Amino acid sequence: MEDPHVVVAGAGAMGSLFGGLLAEAGLRVTLLARRAEHVGAIRQHGLRIVGEGGERSVPVGAATTVSDIAPADIVLVQCKASATRAVAESIAPLMGRGSLAVSFQNGLGNEEIMAEALGSETVLGGLTSLGATLEAPGVVRNYAALPTVVGELGGGLSSRATTLAALLSAHGIPTTASSDILAEKWRKLMLNVAMSATSGLTGLTIGEVAGLPALADVARRAMDEAAAVAEACGVPLPQATRYAIFDGIVTSGAARNKTSMRRDIEAGRPSEVEAIYLSVIERGRARGIATPTLEALAALVLGVEAAQRAA
Repeated sequence: MEDPHVVVAGAGAMGSLFGGLLAEAGLRVTLLARRAEHVGAIRQHGLRIVGEGGERSVPVGAATTVSDIAPADIVLVQCKASATRAVAESIAPLMGRGSLAVSFQNGLGNEEIMAEALGSETVLGGLTSLGATLEAPGVVRNYAALPTVVGELGGGLSSRATTLAALLSAHGIPTTASSDILAEKWRKLMLNVAMSATSGLTGLTIGEVAGLPALADVARRAMDEAAAVAEACGVPLPQATRYAIFDGIVTSGAARNKTSMRRDIEAGRPSEVEAIYLSVIERGRARGIATPTLEALAALVLGVEAAQRAA
């Protein structure tokens, strides 16, 4: 793929970081963001990246509406799960013959929603362990250089997945192609269920949650319940494997980060509780798997959100 145009649909913290790293390494990138002040700052000053890799300003395209964006070869969907359907429908006009749409979102079910709007043949799955926060309009913090994975939802290694992984790797985001992206997404979900609500409800960083024995126990119970559901869905995740994932993230630079669910709660925005927790709970109920810890965490998040709406 020569000189592809990459559109990042949902350029919040993670989307901005992805787009900034790719643009810095020479790709044509346009960030599609909801916040006009974020887009305005990027247009005026470039995207300022701080933290991992040092502070620098990266020129990158930015827009608030699809009508201002040229057709895309690759669309990286990085919006909140609650916005997936609306975003997928909005980017459909950007998709041409051979265009790819890749979900780098938390939780389960996003790719299926995208496929309904864009066609299953255009959609790949993805996940990343990168961590980022928006510190101000036009300013994103990168917490650590961690791996990214892409793959076909139907399994197996395809030429387009390996080509995409090579493209991202050559432009600032080390990426591998997986022959079983659904299993990879379940592994990532282990961290989501462990940390999203425990950090989100307390305001603690990932490392602080892991360092408090009572909360770390809750996080591990959440992982155990999600793993039981994953196994019932055909994705075995042995305890040693999922705990190794937990230990790996809490000893990385990402441990200094609060979860996106915490940032959503602080901003009074709807969180991704449905994609991260309710999707697992529903799959567990359908298979007779009890998930009391996940249900409690989800209920508490929903309660906080209800209180915010009523305030």
